[in-house]
Amino acid sequence: MTHAPQHAIQVVAHRGASEDAPEHTLAAYRKAIEDGADGLECDVRLTADGHLVCVHDRRVNRTSNGRGAVSALELADLAALDFGSRRTREIWHGRDEEPDWEHRPEDREETSVLTLERLLELVADAGRRVELAIETKHPTRWAGQVEERLLTLLKRFGLDAPPAAAESPVRVMSFSARSLHRVRAAAPTLPTVYLVQFLSPRLREGRLPGDVRIAGPSIRIVRNHPGYVERLKRAGHQVHVWTVNEPEDVGLCVELGVDAIITNRPRAVLRQLGR
Repeated sequence: MTHAPQHAIQVVAHRGASEDAPEHTLAAYRKAIEDGADGLECDVRLTADGHLVCVHDRRVNRTSNGRGAVSALELADLAALDFGSRRTREIWHGRDEEPDWEHRPEDREETSVLTLERLLELVADAGRRVELAIETKHPTRWAGQVEERLLTLLKRFGLDAPPAAAESPVRVMSFSARSLHRVRAAAPTLPTVYLVQFLSPRLREGRLPGDVRIAGPSIRIVRNHPGYVERLKRAGHQVHVWTVNEPEDVGLCVELGVDAIITNRPRAVLRQLGR
């Protein structure tokens, strides 16, 4: 992974270019890299036989042609499923029209379950710096094993111990403060992001748990409480906002000076930012 000048606002592809190709598939991440995304976002879950896979939901029912909990299935079980053929309105973010992406059964790897290892390989081969925001999903029956396996895998790619957080091409995100604490304890220089869905009184003034330095509020919070971004900034934190798809929301994020926009539409956001 090569270093490049940092842009004012980083554009991060949420589950890949997930408006144009099925979320968390190799096809979606390839598209995001082609579109020029600065970073990729993925969710990780641990399979029954100890592999980290990029799947958002606890169960595979919504995004594949199979059924069952990721944590109860082995990688081979997941590899037999198709994560790209289902074209329901729910999967395609409520849009009436079909996206400009064609599912071809022969492109098996493009729509098979994606392991985090394969995604790391894709990023390593991108030919430019592409950052990776990895969200650990909790609660899960595997608890701390998720972070343990994640750090072991990052170590294999030489990504577990950056000289400083600002230089790391990888960051770990979670709604679970405990998950981030495990990461910080084992890999102190790896940047962590505390994801915020509800603005509790404890968080309202810009405090984050432990020594986390990046806040990840939802766009709904930013819309309803724009002053929260300023309080976070005043406390010395970066702000990475999810999931920002509408032009007016992108405009709001620019106005408030957020550090990263996480979006299903990286190409459109980059265009709006004049890049």
